[in-house]
Amino acid sequence: MDTSLFQIDTNTLIIAVIAGAFWMGYFAYGKKQQMVVPMLSGIALCVYPYFTNNIWILCIVGIVLIAIPFILKF
Repeated sequence: MDTSLFQIDTNTLIIAVIAGAFWMGYFAYGKKQQMVVPMLSGIALCVYPYFTNNIWILCIVGIVLIAIPFILKF
């Protein structure tokens, strides 16, 4: 079995943990206030670290996903 698919970089892990903290906050807030944008942004914050290993893309996408609920007020 090729274990290179299961190796994770320390920086990627740290960003995934930070994104997970925002995920919980955005998802809980969106569910409680019945707002779709924070809830979807929270779900996206939970999922996106699994699809890339590039640290710069992780940071940029994370910042955009964190900012979306402040830009779009639905």
